[in-house]
Amino acid sequence: MRFSTIAVHAGQRPDPHTGAVCVPVALTSTFAMDGIGKLRGEFEYARSDNPSRHALEISIAAIEFGKYALAFASGQASSTAVLDLLQPGDEIVTTPNVYGGTYRLFHYVYNKYNIKINVAANTSPETINKTLTEKTVLVWGETPSNPLLDLFDIAEVAERVHNFRNKKGTQPLLVIDNTFPSPAFQNPLLLGADIVTHSCTKYIGGHSDVIAGAIVVNDDRLYEKLKFYQNAAGAVPEPLSCFLLQRGIRTLPLRMKKHEENVYKVAEFLRNNIAVEQVFFPGFTDFPQHELVAKQMRGLPGMVSFKIHGGIDNVKKFFAGLKLIILAESLGGPETLICHPATMTHAALPKSEQAKIGITDNLIRLSVGLEDPEDLIEDLQEAFNTI
Repeated sequence: MRFSTIAVHAGQRPDPHTGAVCVPVALTSTFAMDGIGKLRGEFEYARSDNPSRHALEISIAAIEFGKYALAFASGQASSTAVLDLLQPGDEIVTTPNVYGGTYRLFHYVYNKYNIKINVAANTSPETINKTLTEKTVLVWGETPSNPLLDLFDIAEVAERVHNFRNKKGTQPLLVIDNTFPSPAFQNPLLLGADIVTHSCTKYIGGHSDVIAGAIVVNDDRLYEKLKFYQNAAGAVPEPLSCFLLQRGIRTLPLRMKKHEENVYKVAEFLRNNIAVEQVFFPGFTDFPQHELVAKQMRGLPGMVSFKIHGGIDNVKKFFAGLKLIILAESLGGPETLICHPATMTHAALPKSEQAKIGITDNLIRLSVGLEDPEDLIEDLQEAFNTI
């Protein structure tokens, strides 16, 4: 099946008992048994598995063209599950631009377990390869990255990583956070990645009304390890969240096309605005990694970042001048959201680290929603007029 058909039907077939077209919400914590060790159906206890979560995991695996998916209570919970694969003394190589919550998890939580983080100087495959050490177990990257939308060649990085052997005699695992492009526009497993993670809160959910995360893999043994952790740690989404995510998946292809259509118009407006110092958008032909858009993506999400002239005072005036666009964390919903990475999404990074990767006080991230783009542009212009 093609992608839009998969999004509508995978894991979402009519209920065999009632004929319900939408998968019923299984609001139960436990399931009846017919005797000791005799399950009446497939399920025993809702932390271990649940009909709603089971259907969602089939859907997510299908849209990522993967074999297995595991759903979690948040994107951070899914990242933590991947990090549980590590042992004290192991090392991670990460690209420079990663989500602030990921940075916080790496540097402020897992550092006490003697897990070392080696940050590549840039996103070129050669640099990432040079950053590998004999203790590297995971290579973690975002493409496009948050918030500056840097890209890297997933297939080339995967080849280099898989040709490397650490002192354990194993190849590092390549982990791709695919939250920004969503499965509609990029499928890292098809390009050689070992693990794909998602904050399903964003584009997969798509309605700003649910917190959840997911992991997708192909390897059987890797799945079993992650499945064990999911059950043991118990950071799983409740059934209604699973239902809402499946609802979001059904419209994912359509929504992503509209996000893309809108962001091109808004990005072009920003580039031609006298108040704007610089625009970060992979759709521009002069963007440093623009050629990778066509090579490994089917489209671009509704994300654009930009710097305005002046410092934090101008940013505050600009935000205050907005009437339609909402200042808030998160992204990928139907409404357009704007944020200030230095004090919001990437506040966990020290100022020195922010400066290294280009996060300045005048940097703004915009998640372009599903509104009429002309209304968004008018709102932005009125806010620019205040500065």
